[in-house]
Amino acid sequence: MVNNYKELITAYFREYPFIESNINSFNDFIDRGLQKLIDEVGDIVPTIIPQEVESFVIKLKKIWVEKPSITEADGSKRDILPSEARLRGLTYSAPIFLEVSAYVDDVQRESFTSMIGKMPIMLKSKYCHLHGMKRDDLMKSGEDPDDVGGYFVINGNERVLITVEDLASNKLFIEYKGTGPSEYVGRVFSEMGSYRIPHILEQMKDGVFYLSFTRFRRIPVLAVIKSLGLAKEQEIVKLIAGDAVSDALFTNLYHTADLKTEEDALDFLAKKIGITQPKEIKMERCREQLDKYLLPHLGTQAKDRLTKAYNLCKLVRRFMMTIDENLPLPDKDHYANKRLKLSGDLLEDLMRANLRSLVQDILYNFQRSVKRGKFQSIKIIIRDELLTSNIKSALATGTWAGGRKGISQNMDRTNIFASYAHLLRVVSLLTSTQENFAARALHPTHWGRLCPIETPEGTSIGLRKSFAMLSTVSRAEVQEEKLKKALEGCGLKPVA
Repeated sequence: MVNNYKELITAYFREYPFIESNINSFNDFIDRGLQKLIDEVGDIVPTIIPQEVESFVIKLKKIWVEKPSITEADGSKRDILPSEARLRGLTYSAPIFLEVSAYVDDVQRESFTSMIGKMPIMLKSKYCHLHGMKRDDLMKSGEDPDDVGGYFVINGNERVLITVEDLASNKLFIEYKGTGPSEYVGRVFSEMGSYRIPHILEQMKDGVFYLSFTRFRRIPVLAVIKSLGLAKEQEIVKLIAGDAVSDALFTNLYHTADLKTEEDALDFLAKKIGITQPKEIKMERCREQLDKYLLPHLGTQAKDRLTKAYNLCKLVRRFMMTIDENLPLPDKDHYANKRLKLSGDLLEDLMRANLRSLVQDILYNFQRSVKRGKFQSIKIIIRDELLTSNIKSALATGTWAGGRKGISQNMDRTNIFASYAHLLRVVSLLTSTQENFAARALHPTHWGRLCPIETPEGTSIGLRKSFAMLSTVSRAEVQEEKLKKALEGCGLKPVA
């Protein structure tokens, strides 16, 4: 037995509290996630503008959140503590401010700071008044000094955001079906921002590799590669098979031999998805579909097409090697292939959907004012109640963006251990009514990450888990430019 182990464990939890990962996730969302969402929105360009101007653009710039405050009935504004919010049935939230500018004919005519809503604040996070308080100060504030925080106060109720476990995005998973038209099926969930698009790669009984995503259903994958600008078959063969060309690849080349150019391939794809307009428009619409929905994590611009073609070749190569060489199939239950959505990630999903609603509301109010000839300033068309009510409603009911339910729950206060267990809960997105035996079973990679005992009896067994007490969730943000320089320093060269 290690001497003084109690002191060691106490020191560890003093440095790394139980729910540190969730608090760090929320802090990161407020510090960087909100600004990233505003940058994603970009410029707002109304379709209906005043007659006297040629162009009108609304630009959203810097966004920030202050500490929780309350405006009383007499108009006075002051800070609010969680204990008061609980007693009065209020929401412990802070105002969100956004810099907005209006550009008329490329000249800035208006610039102001507007409150666009209120954000519920996680207790003990960097933006909470309790952050950094000593035990005596916490007791004076009406708080339990041993309370770890990590939850929200919504309409006086303590609500917990449950960590969601999901399969990793942007990775190829190949599974053996045995029955059906395709023996093996490869899946990639391409995720970027609000997009999460499943791509299915399969080899049918005719030996041809087919790709399915959005409107594109079982399209020969070589036709998709050619439509992206990689039309030379010699290059495609080199990227997929190198020097050793298999019979399966010859079959695919023969099947798409009529598609000599990029235009031929685009015309073929357009017919497959039912675009029947004149040739120029048909090509353009087909390219738009490919840019927007084909592997969006690689980019959604025209310049990203070749990168997508190279990556498709890589996916086909991996798929062929798995089938021909009987390589081990990826283990979906291995924890390296899972991703955890903490409170910050969940709030980012919610905020992304609600920011879109806010932008649509701004556009509607602007264009209605212009039609009536009453437009004066964009300051009066921003409604802060919309964002506030939507976020509060989601946290109060647990119904999240994408139709998921049970993401937010009333905190279990039976005793201190029940509260800790609730804060450390991890839930799988798989439905409890299906068998999913492998997903419910303990996996060796759960060791030190998930508790092997804390799971309910019944239909939810193995799908509702808990973090191990000493586990933390890493949130390392990879800086792409530094990574590219490091790889180039190792001798690697960019393909495009």
